[in-house]
Amino acid sequence: MLLQELSDIFAPDGPIAKAMPDYRPRQAQLELAQAIEETLRDHSILIAEAGTGTGKTWAYLVPAFLSGSKVLVSTGTRTLQDQLFRRDLPRLRKALAMPINVALLKGRGNYVCPYHLERLSGDDRALKSRAEISQLRHIQVFAQQTKTGDKSDLVQVPEDADIWNRVTSTRENCLGQECPHVRDCFVLKARRQAQDADLVVVNHALFMADLALREEGITELLPTVELVVFDEAHQLPDIATRFLGSSVSSHQLLDLSRAAEAAGLAHARESTNWSEVGKKIEHAARQLRLAGAALDKMPGRKATFQAIPNAAEFDTALQDLLQVLDSSSALLGVVSEKHPDLAAVAKTCLDIRAKLYQWSQPDRQGNNALNPPNADGSPGGKELAAAVRWVEQSLHHLRLHSAPLSVAQIFSRYRGKDQAWVLTSATLSVHGDFGHFLRQLGLWEARTESWNSPFDYAGQGVLYVPRNLPLPSDREFNEKFVAALLPLIRTSTGGVLVLCTTLRAVDRIAELLQEHFEDHDIERVLLRQGESSRGALLERFRAEKNAVLVGSASFWEGIDVPGDALTLVAIDKLPFAPPDDPVLEARLNLCRTQGGNPFMEYQLPEAAIALKQGAGRLIRSEQDWGVLMVGDARIVEKPYGKLLWRGLPPFARTREPAQVVAFIEKKQATQAI
Repeated sequence: MLLQELSDIFAPDGPIAKAMPDYRPRQAQLELAQAIEETLRDHSILIAEAGTGTGKTWAYLVPAFLSGSKVLVSTGTRTLQDQLFRRDLPRLRKALAMPINVALLKGRGNYVCPYHLERLSGDDRALKSRAEISQLRHIQVFAQQTKTGDKSDLVQVPEDADIWNRVTSTRENCLGQECPHVRDCFVLKARRQAQDADLVVVNHALFMADLALREEGITELLPTVELVVFDEAHQLPDIATRFLGSSVSSHQLLDLSRAAEAAGLAHARESTNWSEVGKKIEHAARQLRLAGAALDKMPGRKATFQAIPNAAEFDTALQDLLQVLDSSSALLGVVSEKHPDLAAVAKTCLDIRAKLYQWSQPDRQGNNALNPPNADGSPGGKELAAAVRWVEQSLHHLRLHSAPLSVAQIFSRYRGKDQAWVLTSATLSVHGDFGHFLRQLGLWEARTESWNSPFDYAGQGVLYVPRNLPLPSDREFNEKFVAALLPLIRTSTGGVLVLCTTLRAVDRIAELLQEHFEDHDIERVLLRQGESSRGALLERFRAEKNAVLVGSASFWEGIDVPGDALTLVAIDKLPFAPPDDPVLEARLNLCRTQGGNPFMEYQLPEAAIALKQGAGRLIRSEQDWGVLMVGDARIVEKPYGKLLWRGLPPFARTREPAQVVAFIEKKQATQAI
């Protein structure tokens, strides 16, 4: 591929401009595409921070199309994955008139499983409500008509409906080639299409699931490619941590108890008392949950392995559960060949047992039975923990988690020989420093580049940090924050997005806003996270044009609301991770023991990137304008605050409410002309 070809394609009279009336040539977009072409040619790694509006999607897709190489594009979410596959790729393929074969591949939980659908259809007791009866009918019709089996194509059944868990497969309960419906398997069809395609669109979760399986020595899910592009790459460290760890819940154990009883009674009734087998698993699971009751008094209702309040009682309950799973596994193993259902339950039982035993090691003295024995035959020696383990108690279930302290080594060695990697996002550096991101993923040999947004932030937006607000730790912070926000809501006629750092703050701030709206006759639709699904809230927020939406973590990124539907973003506090996060706590302790500064090396960079994500919701096009209000005065009053606001888009800055109101009024008057 010639660099000249790229400049022709991105030119004002090039094929993209001719095919897309809204296209605008941008120098940064061309330079990013050229850098990606060089990365592909050199089989190297590029970490590319590209500001909002750069046009990074075309910048990586064009060189991918022209290269003739097999390409994997991994996105942050399934929503972005669908957008890329259904909108962006077809438009570019048409514009360039290139017969590129593309495929969409998701995790198996996204595809209807004909076998599990048939089982559910034949079990009247398994449906929990009239709504599920209706949903099952929709899924049955869909399974007969669909070519993909992708649940996102069935709009009548919400993607988060519980029934999907019973009509899709998991790695544990998939029957593989033994399945009587293997010829109709949508998962296998999607994987075959991915193997044959020139470009495959996946999401980070599936990519990490593939990485985790390869670590276990299991055949990979994804095809071998020459180029991998990670879009929204800032999410990779967290997703890698989640997928390279493991989790077992009491909910899974109760499901196992019911599945063992049902499969045993149906296909091996004479072998043993299967009702008793199920009851023993259920009883042991409930005893473990009871042993974890003391977690209710812990911060966040969670505790690390070493900090479990009643450790001896908990360890005993866990050992009892492991013994029950051992005996259940033995009974299931004897009859597993009689029927695929029995084989699937036996596999699940073994998998859960292995995860729980792994979670229990090393023990409280530091001895690890999973280590090879010493030369004298004694148990393997003590070792420094490479993972953090914790227990979490929710309203109905107990969950045991483990996660690696660092994913850098595993992630960095996953790159194939001669494979090019491109990692891109609008938020990868802290004021131009990529060190934190590089450390997290172990990509020290990568080339790092940054391209600024083409937007006129100084003219389009204002960063406002109110004076005289108390520190976020103050009891009256939420009340004072809302009081400072109200004059802006009254002045602005556009939509307002309030981003909070906790769910508790979402509820309190939404309550305070509702009270003020009623007291002062402010006619605004008030939406809050939790009232309905994220997608439904955003759809209504866009449609209303002047609604106020209050949300937390999931609303800080991946939201694109251009125009007057969003002209004010208000952030309550700086997004420092909560101190009760066991993974964060363990990583900070490790940094401390190694002589580092955990605040400067970890907490501050994480907060800076999250803050930049939240701020990025405001200006989404050249025509957009708005105010970013940050209620946390530490951003300007603490020495480290400079690192945070310097990393934000270069908005005009003020602490005076009158200046902000004047800015809003001026912009609204201009828009009205």
